[in-house]
Amino acid sequence: MTDTAYDIATDEILHAAGEHIDAAAIAGAQSPWWNRTLTQVNDTWVRLAVIEGDFHWHKHEAEDEFFFVLEGRLDIELEDRTVTLLPQQGFTVPRNTMHFPHAIGRTVVLLVENAGVVPTGD
Repeated sequence: MTDTAYDIATDEILHAAGEHIDAAAIAGAQSPWWNRTLTQVNDTWVRLAVIEGDFHWHKHEAEDEFFFVLEGRLDIELEDRTVTLLPQQGFTVPRNTMHFPHAIGRTVVLLVENAGVVPTGD
C-alpha cells in the first residue's frame, strides 16, 4: 500500500533476518515523507522514516507506536502535552492515543509497530 499524500509503503520488507542494515545510508538517499519497513522481528515491523514538517492527527486503536529519533528533532503533540525527541531519544505513544508528529527540519526516525499497522492511522 502506498499513501498518496506521503511516500509510505507497507508492501515490502527491505531486509530479511540475518542481513546487515545501514539505516544512515538508506535515510541519506531519501527525501522527506519517505517511510519503509526495514525489517520484521517476529510480529513487529521496524520502520525507517525520513520526515519534515507536520504529519496529521491520528491514532492506532489497537497498537502502541514507538518513535526513536536518529537525526533531527521530532515533537509529538498529544491531547494534553507535547513530547520533544532529539537524537537518541525515544517515546512510545500508547494505543488509542491521538497524536500529531511535527518534524522540525529534516528528521530521521526509527518506528517500531505491529506488522500490518496502517501508518497513517485508523
